[in-house]
Amino acid sequence: MLPDIPELPIQVTPPAVVLDPASVLGVDEAEVIALPTFPAPVAGDGDGPAVPLLGPDGETVADALGLDLLGVLESERATGAVGEVVSVPVPGGSTAQPALRRVLLVGLGAGAPTDVRRAGATLARATRDGGPVATSLAAAVDDEGLQALVTGLVLGSFAFTWRSGPPPFLPPPLVVLAGCPDERADALRRGLALAEAGWTARFLATVPSNLKNPGWLAAQAEAVADAAGLDCTVWDEPRLVAEGFGGILGVGQGSVTPPRMIRLDYAPPGATRRTPTVVLVGKGITFDSGGLSIKPAEGMVSMKRDMTGGAVVLATMAALEAVGCPVKVVGLIAAAENAVGAASMRPGDVLRHYGGRTTEVTNTDAEGRLVMADALAYAVENVKPAAMVDVATLTGAMKVALGLRTGGYFASDDALADLLGEAGGAAGEPLWRMPLDDTYADRLRSTVADADNAGGGPGAITAALFLKPFTGGLPWAHLDVASVGDSPVENHEWTTGPTGWGARTLLTWLGSQDPLAGVGQD
Repeated sequence: MLPDIPELPIQVTPPAVVLDPASVLGVDEAEVIALPTFPAPVAGDGDGPAVPLLGPDGETVADALGLDLLGVLESERATGAVGEVVSVPVPGGSTAQPALRRVLLVGLGAGAPTDVRRAGATLARATRDGGPVATSLAAAVDDEGLQALVTGLVLGSFAFTWRSGPPPFLPPPLVVLAGCPDERADALRRGLALAEAGWTARFLATVPSNLKNPGWLAAQAEAVADAAGLDCTVWDEPRLVAEGFGGILGVGQGSVTPPRMIRLDYAPPGATRRTPTVVLVGKGITFDSGGLSIKPAEGMVSMKRDMTGGAVVLATMAALEAVGCPVKVVGLIAAAENAVGAASMRPGDVLRHYGGRTTEVTNTDAEGRLVMADALAYAVENVKPAAMVDVATLTGAMKVALGLRTGGYFASDDALADLLGEAGGAAGEPLWRMPLDDTYADRLRSTVADADNAGGGPGAITAALFLKPFTGGLPWAHLDVASVGDSPVENHEWTTGPTGWGARTLLTWLGSQDPLAGVGQD
């Protein structure tokens, strides 16, 4: 008998972000005014550090409120660096803004997109549990900077709660980007699309696995499809059996909650049969105990987020229209729970994947590649895409190689690799290309099947090589985001816990003018 399904409490929601051509002094309901500061362009005359510069609306606010903002910056030894916030109380507000209580001076550093994104996250943390915010930070930067500011502002506000009481904090209900006319609406729209996708992926990865299972994830996909106008198909267990998805079935057979495969379809306005298609594949392991090759207790604690790849694909699909994606996209999520039970797959079992290729399972904790192999093979046979990209928290080896702030990826096509690398850098999700080196292919040899699922080290490379035969020789990239699946501490726009890493990268890439430029021409 299955336990009762728990009910998820009402969650924190992102702040509403709007444009307003007026100055920050024209936002009547503002409780906080946030002004940008920049490092002084030249050093002082030897009497101490140079006082930072005030950005748009700085002098106007100082005059209107009778504040010596430059004097405050000097006394606080402020520098204008990113992450710096100086708070100036305004106890009685003003006649025009009676709710006003604080002016925040927020460092923008050099004003590059990364700086602005981090400043947005800094502002989000500084305004928690407060009222509406009016800020001129966006007026100090171009549209790329505005997009980055919104992304940092929203993601820095993320929280997940399952407490009996109220959430740990509430974001401000409204952030007004003052000094920004309607002509900047496209930049706001793209920034919100990236931020909300990151939020969605982070939320899905954070939901505990006593609620989140393959059926629950499929229901989330159906709800997203309804809201975003996508086609959605879900394979239940009988259909998976009938069509030969042996990898997904093998991993999921030990759980009381059966596996699913989820397909979402997006087509841009005006798409025709000649419009190329991209396939995204996400690993959807809703909890990973390791199976019979069980993980140690410490290694199991964060495994509710082992479906980060699936969460990223789902969040990306929901936002494709908002970023103006010009190609067709099919999102596939291979969802299963890798549990310990009487029916669990055993070391030594042989699984037959979709399309017929077989795998000897020598380690049940190398399960993500087994489910993704089925989805990749299905895409090759049924979708015939111009390119495929998979996303997975796949190997601990990637964390050893790259640490906790850089994701790793492999690619069979140099143009695709370049596009993804550039997108990751622009989106604030840096990626490092790893070698897809066939030198290690012999480590995947099995005496009884086409491949062994656990070929040993170098672990990230052998995992990628395991997937490669299922890609049909098509342009393909494999994002192994295990290194960045969790943030151990608050760090700029990253909040503690699952990160949802990858959604911003994929949307930046797929929202570009030509996501397939040069792909397949190697």
